[in-house]
Amino acid sequence: MEKRIGAILILIKDREFVQKLNEILSKHASIIIGRQGIPIRDKGLSIISVVVEGTTDEFSTLTGQLGRLKGITARSILAKE
Repeated sequence: MEKRIGAILILIKDREFVQKLNEILSKHASIIIGRQGIPIRDKGLSIISVVVEGTTDEFSTLTGQLGRLKGITARSILAKE
């Protein structure tokens, strides 16, 4: 299957679930190109942006697992080419 480039923006509203988030990202480290975290202290939020390269199945598995985490919102985009 063809590999594609994509990005995931993760909004962390509840830090209680950060450990589980990191476990999921570590499990999918083979498709992660880069990751950047930005704390927004005055609002009590954090944002993580993740750039990935993998098959659509790998991408869907990662985003699906992130989407099931409480206190965390994830949105993704996958390039067509």
